[in-house]
Amino acid sequence: RLGAAPPLLHLRSRPSAMPAEPAAAHAAEKPPLTSDYLDCAQLRFSLGCTTVADKAPLKAQLLKQIEEKEMAPFYRATCEALGWEADAALLAKLEAANATELARLSDAIKTAEESEGESEICSAMLAKAEFLMRIGERAKALAALEETYAKTVGLGPKLDLLLTKLRLALFFDDKKLTADTIDAAKGLLDQGGDWERRNRLKVYEAVFHISTRSFKKAADLLLDSVATFTATELISYNTFVLYTVTTSLLSLPRADLKSKVIDAPEILQVLGEIPHLANLLNGLYECRYRTLMEALVGIVDSLYADRYMHAHTRFYWRELRVLAYNQFLESYRSVSLAGMATSFGVSADFLDKELSGFIAAERLSCKIDKVNLVVSSTRPDKQSAQFHSAIKQGDLLLNRLQKLSRVINV
Repeated sequence: RLGAAPPLLHLRSRPSAMPAEPAAAHAAEKPPLTSDYLDCAQLRFSLGCTTVADKAPLKAQLLKQIEEKEMAPFYRATCEALGWEADAALLAKLEAANATELARLSDAIKTAEESEGESEICSAMLAKAEFLMRIGERAKALAALEETYAKTVGLGPKLDLLLTKLRLALFFDDKKLTADTIDAAKGLLDQGGDWERRNRLKVYEAVFHISTRSFKKAADLLLDSVATFTATELISYNTFVLYTVTTSLLSLPRADLKSKVIDAPEILQVLGEIPHLANLLNGLYECRYRTLMEALVGIVDSLYADRYMHAHTRFYWRELRVLAYNQFLESYRSVSLAGMATSFGVSADFLDKELSGFIAAERLSCKIDKVNLVVSSTRPDKQSAQFHSAIKQGDLLLNRLQKLSRVINV
């Protein structure tokens, strides 16, 4: 049963494993970045999720953030998206505060252009861009960031601007802008760049891959960042561990899962703080399939209300069950349907229908004897499987060559 919205997992923010490189002079006095900005997008998403049972606390939390940060454009868009009736007095108050702050920031830019240097001009322009971004003015914030980037010198400040642009793209779920900005940041890192920005970019890229269902790429990047996680402005450390474990379960072989995830001290220190995650991980590795299935239900509830995982929840639900069934059947040449159902904590009828579907889709190498109610493994040998894979890939290549030859002849 899909229930309440998942917590935003703010229980712990992992400290930097190494001292950060000094920031640029114009950013030295800025307060540390937090995940409050992207949390607003997550709160709005949770409020629009039909499976969230108790929305009142989430709504109160979101309205508090909107009022504190004077997010008039975001408030207006949220009311339209969720069908709320806008509070006219609150909206007028926020718009007046926005107009006053924008006038002040514009005057600061003008003053810097008239009497100060390039560094001060960039700082003033960046302050305006960050304000527009904070209140939810997507187009204006993007234009201001582009203008600031054009005037910025130095790899470090430019990379910081690209990371800010990535947060804007992720906030508005703009996948094309996210992909383009990641490519631009990688290009700058090829020219140089410190370890902290490089590792932060890995987390940003991993989150993007999660949103596009590239779980293998995401898992590799997240595992590379486990010991050096500092991107707390994007996600909390608990959320980072949730993503790391869930993507690794589908991506890593058992040996790597043990060494890189189960025995990783950085993961173990918060694993128990995230509901159902320890049972999901250990249930699969230790072949405790009933525990795994129970934990999977809870984890799917959380993933369904997560902005980046929501669209892939059904896929994750299906693929992890296929993985568990395959792992179970590797230990047996044949097993009774009732015995297997007991191991997974489900009914024999449910398991019969489930296995039949996966067998028909060629996801499981087994067959069901309906007379004796026995599941028999029919796994092909590895050499035969590689032969059939080579034949299939060869057919695809020949088809593509034929299509290409027709185009060339025309």
